[in-house]
Amino acid sequence: MAKLKVAILISGRGSNMAALIKAAQADDYPAEIACVFSNVATAPGVKIAQDLGVPTEILSHRGFPDRESFDREVSARLEKHGVELIALAGFLRIFSAWFPTRWADRIVNIHPSLLPTFKGLHVQQQAIDAGVRVSGCTVHMVVPDLDAGPIVAQAAVPVLPADTADTLAARILRQEHRLYAQVVRWFAEGRVRVENGRVEVTGQHPAALLLFSAEP
Repeated sequence: MAKLKVAILISGRGSNMAALIKAAQADDYPAEIACVFSNVATAPGVKIAQDLGVPTEILSHRGFPDRESFDREVSARLEKHGVELIALAGFLRIFSAWFPTRWADRIVNIHPSLLPTFKGLHVQQQAIDAGVRVSGCTVHMVVPDLDAGPIVAQAAVPVLPADTADTLAARILRQEHRLYAQVVRWFAEGRVRVENGRVEVTGQHPAALLLFSAEP
């Protein structure tokens, strides 16, 4: 059976990208990383992908007259690799409405909070400032509105009294690596569908779509 072709879009270090590539190296993993795309040529993740033998595409958004023009070129490059699913992994670029519409229900993002709380940037500090006891990460469908698409799955971690934004981010990141690989697997197995604005995963009880970290 052919494996699902996945593109990973990055702008930086590529931590989640590396975790997905590692997961896809397993013989029984039903997805393959068809390419890694970056809008930043110097992003550390680009070299990591190249060293691991993954095809890369690099294209700066500078020089394009508007967001949609850039997005259409990105889409064309992904299509060249036969991409069927897009996984955003620290891609620091807001799309035009055209792109998530073109790839509707086939583009996901991982965000380091339990959406819909703490959208945008600096979310770990937002969580600490709000005094929440639990935070985590969310994999969600990408729609034109920022951090607003239907939730696929989440992972929760405790927020400890002595936490800083950095220590909380590190705890969440370990769960991001675990969660993202699982969600991509579900897509590759054909188990994810969107019904009436909600995501359903065939064979998974809704409670199983929230993972809990056992670490302190």
